[in-house]
Amino acid sequence: MRVVTPLPLRRFGGPRTSTAVLVAALLAATLTSCADGSKAGDKSAAHVTLGLTYIPNIQFAPFYVAEEKGYYKDAGLQVTLHHHTASDDLFGGLKAGREDLVLAGGDEMLQGRASSVPVVDVMTVYKRYPVALLVPGESPLHAASDLRGRTIGVPGPYGETYFGLLALMAEAGLTTKDVTIKSIGYTQQAALTAHRVDGVMGFVNNDQINFEQAGLDVRAIDLAGESSAASLVSSGLGASESFLAKRPGDVRKFVQATLRGVEFTLAHPKEAVELSRSYIPGLTDAKSQALAQKVLKASAPLIRGSGGQLGKNDPQTWLRMAGFLKDKGLIQKEVPAGKAYSNDYLPKE
Repeated sequence: MRVVTPLPLRRFGGPRTSTAVLVAALLAATLTSCADGSKAGDKSAAHVTLGLTYIPNIQFAPFYVAEEKGYYKDAGLQVTLHHHTASDDLFGGLKAGREDLVLAGGDEMLQGRASSVPVVDVMTVYKRYPVALLVPGESPLHAASDLRGRTIGVPGPYGETYFGLLALMAEAGLTTKDVTIKSIGYTQQAALTAHRVDGVMGFVNNDQINFEQAGLDVRAIDLAGESSAASLVSSGLGASESFLAKRPGDVRKFVQATLRGVEFTLAHPKEAVELSRSYIPGLTDAKSQALAQKVLKASAPLIRGSGGQLGKNDPQTWLRMAGFLKDKGLIQKEVPAGKAYSNDYLPKE
């Protein structure tokens, strides 16, 4: 992670330990006052604060679009987009009441509930899990079953890249004893090109694009997806049970306005990048904007998934994930999956 980039470097669930990450977070805190805080608006509007768990970045385009296009204002809301820093507790703002909603992985929300954080996913953002195993184009690895005896790089034993690796191995009946898992921080390119690992877990709408931009030939070995017994739920909007009880109408308005932002971003990625420029330092030249458009294009199939209503949580995926996380020791107690999400705040189909 480098100083404010247009690529979506958000790693769900893990601390960012590199010096570059800390520099980026500190720089973002000084450069992004326009992206962190409410814009002047109708004082009678209901105020809602959303925690965005990374520095300003093109991955948050649907939220920037919803603000810039006036979708939140149309819904009677005044919205603060609060970007987290590297040291922020993922659910700290939610627990302290400083944030009303937070963008987090569904897997992280289930972990939170296992740790007595009563968070509920009210709208999924990525219907398809965004990570894959990235290997060189000439690699003999072609499927999860080829991983036995290999060395795989992950940033660390946390977050979506690590969860995704466990799910990929589970598909082939492998365990952590069958492979060597190497913590490499956020040095995927260097580790792979120097042959320190046989493959790296990365984001298909970020890391794979980075490899390609660098002129490196890589292939993605994807997870089986929504039908897998090791299904995982990616990023979504989480709200506390107490906030849902107090302000269900505002949550419904926020979700519906955000979905308008999602739909606009999917339909008009170039315009979405333009609308995001005032929020993202560095998104100023043609090269960075073209790269941001590639990220949005690669994100579109993740958002749409296999079809159906945008934002809708799939009950069976949540149920399978709860069992998988418990089986792998990622949560220490049984967590009723049905209480961890709700589709009640989505527009009626």
